[in-house]
Amino acid sequence: MRILGVDPGLRRTGFGVIDVQGPRLTYVTSGTIVVPATIPLPQRLKVILDNLRQVAQETQPDVAAVEIVFMNVNPASTLLLGQARGAVLCALADSGLTVQEYTALQIKKSVVGAGRAAKEQVQLMVQRLLALDGVPAPDSADALACAICHAHFAPLSEKLGELNYQSRTSRGRSRVRAGRLLG
Repeated sequence: MRILGVDPGLRRTGFGVIDVQGPRLTYVTSGTIVVPATIPLPQRLKVILDNLRQVAQETQPDVAAVEIVFMNVNPASTLLLGQARGAVLCALADSGLTVQEYTALQIKKSVVGAGRAAKEQVQLMVQRLLALDGVPAPDSADALACAICHAHFAPLSEKLGELNYQSRTSRGRSRVRAGRLLG
């Protein structure tokens, strides 16, 4: 499975691609889409959209993983970040990719083992997990961490989906009335 991880940002959007074969993670590529702050917002969003679409076309991932944005201290910044994230989601959807979303806490816990890990810790663990020669840049490291997080969660999610399906089919047909499941 090839995973494209994305760390959305209006000025800097990180991306990272890894291959997963069983428990083995292999680095493919990573980088940062740098968006000039001097151009109008619609054009900034288009830069993100076009560049991420190109990354998806060149790397041919099977799935994408994106960090979920939460409200921070400045609501205006959060709204702008949400727009950048929207451009990311549109680029991925336009590329025909299924998108999985993870919180920063889930990503850090998956990669470092602690949800409150510092950026430097994430960078060092990404370097170690992917056997990189050097420490990746912060935005690339965050995107690669997001991809690694999905690599860890995907088998579990798949297994849970299978168990849920088996559970539903083993009970036979269930009836639903007024939003309630009747056995």
